[in-house]
Amino acid sequence: MSSSIRKSVNSDALTRLAQAIAVAVSATLAGCSSHAPQTEATHTPNIAARAKQKPIWLSEKPSPQVPQDIWERMRGGFQLQEGLGVNPRIEQQRLWFASNPSFLENAGERGSLYIHYIVERLEERNMPLELALLPVIESAYNPMAYSRADAVGLWQFIPSTGRYYNLRQTRFYDGRRDITASTTAAMDYLTRLHDMFNGDWLLALAAYNAGEGTVSRAIERNERLGLPTDYWNLPLPAETQAYVPKLLALSQVVMAPEAYGVNLNPIANEPYFQVVEINQRMDLSKVAAVANIDEDELFQLNPAFKQRTTVDGPQHLLVPTSKAQLLTASLQTMRPEELISPRSLKPVFEGADSTEVAQLKRAYRVKRGDNLGSIAKANKVEVKDLQRWNKLNGKNLKVGQTLVMQDNTKRSPARSNGRINTVVAANSKTKGKSDSKQQTQYKVQQGDSLYMVAKRFNVEMQHLKRWNPGAGKALKPGQMLTVYQPH
Repeated sequence: MSSSIRKSVNSDALTRLAQAIAVAVSATLAGCSSHAPQTEATHTPNIAARAKQKPIWLSEKPSPQVPQDIWERMRGGFQLQEGLGVNPRIEQQRLWFASNPSFLENAGERGSLYIHYIVERLEERNMPLELALLPVIESAYNPMAYSRADAVGLWQFIPSTGRYYNLRQTRFYDGRRDITASTTAAMDYLTRLHDMFNGDWLLALAAYNAGEGTVSRAIERNERLGLPTDYWNLPLPAETQAYVPKLLALSQVVMAPEAYGVNLNPIANEPYFQVVEINQRMDLSKVAAVANIDEDELFQLNPAFKQRTTVDGPQHLLVPTSKAQLLTASLQTMRPEELISPRSLKPVFEGADSTEVAQLKRAYRVKRGDNLGSIAKANKVEVKDLQRWNKLNGKNLKVGQTLVMQDNTKRSPARSNGRINTVVAANSKTKGKSDSKQQTQYKVQQGDSLYMVAKRFNVEMQHLKRWNPGAGKALKPGQMLTVYQPH
C-alpha cells in the first residue's frame, strides 16, 4: 500500500474516533442536564430562605443595656482581678471593710457627686475602673481631706507633686482640691507610673503611694538578690504593703456588696454636674442664691476656691446639671456687682443674711501699742470673740492690720455663743413643730459636712444649721449634731 493511501486511512480513522468521543461526551452532558432542573428546584428555595433570614437574625440580636447604676458600670470595667487567687493580704483588708460597712457607705455617699465624672475619664483612657475607688482609699471621697504629709484633695497630692502636674496653689485657690483638674492630674500621674513600670498596674499603684523612687529601689534590690520583682515580693514600707491589697479588697466588696453586709446606695449613671463658663469674679454664696443651689453643695463641687470666691482659679464653675441652664441665663442678665459680697464678712458671720450683716459689721485698724485686750475693751467685745472672728491663733498683732468685729450697738437680740442668729422668727414659728419631731443625736464621721449630714437625714441645710448654731461649717469627727425627724 502506498504511503499516500496509508495517510488517508489513518486520517479517516482519527476522524471517526473524534466523532465517537464527541457523541459520548454529548450523551453524558445530556444525562446531567436532565437532572439540573430537579437540583435547582431543590436548593434554590433554601438559598433564598437563608438570604432572608440573615437580616432577621441580626435585628433580633440583643443590644447591650446601659447600666442605670454607676456601681454596675464600674464593675464592668474592673481589670485588676485576674490571677489574684487566695491572698492573705487582700483577705485581711476585705475583712476590715466587711467589719466597717459604714466606711464605704459614707464614702460612696460623698462620692456620689464625683464618681460618674471619674469613671468616664478613666474609660476614655481605657484605665482600670478600680481606680475610681482610689479616692475612697486616699480621702474617703472628701475633697477637703488633709493629711499630716500636707497632702490635699480627693487624690491627696502633696504640694510638690501637685505643682509638677500644674495644680496651682495660692492663698485663694488650691488646684489639688479642684475636682476636674486634680482628676486629670491623678490620671496623668498614674499613666506615667504605669508606663514607667512596664504596664504593671500594681507597681504603679505602689509608686503612687510610696513614690517611684522607693519602688524602683526595691526592685533593684530584689534583682541583685535574684528574687522576684513583682509587687507581692518587694520589700516596701508597711503602708504601701497594705495599700494595693486595700484597693483590690475594696473592689471585691464593690463587686458583691451584699455578700459583705455593705449597702451601696445606687448612684445614677449620669453626670451630676456641668461646667458653666464665667468671665468675672463671683462669690459662691451669690451664685448659689442666683441659681437656687445649696451653698454648701456648690462649695463641695468647687472646693478649690478656698475663700469661696472665684479668684486665681479657672474661669468656670461646676454646678448641678439641673441648675446649669438657670445659672447661665441668670449670669447674662446680672450686673457684676450683684455677684460679689463683702469678703471680710464671710469668715466672721457664717450663715447670716448678707443685708443684716452689712448693718452689724465693724472694722478696726490696729495702731502702734494696741493689743487684743485693749481693742476688745474699747469696743466692748471679748478677746476670744476677736480671735474667733479674725481666725487668730495667738495674740500677736501687726500695725495696720484690720480686725473685723460685731457692732454691739446694732446687735440682733438673739445670739448663740457670740454668733448672730438670723433665724429668730423661724425658731418662734417652728418651735412647736420641732417639739412634735423625734430628736436624734448624730456623731460626725471623718469627711462629713453639713450638706452631707442634711442629705443623709433628708432635712434642709438651713434647719440643720438652726438646730446646731455652734456647729460651724468645718465639722470635726466625733462632734455631736442634733437632728429633728418626724415620728
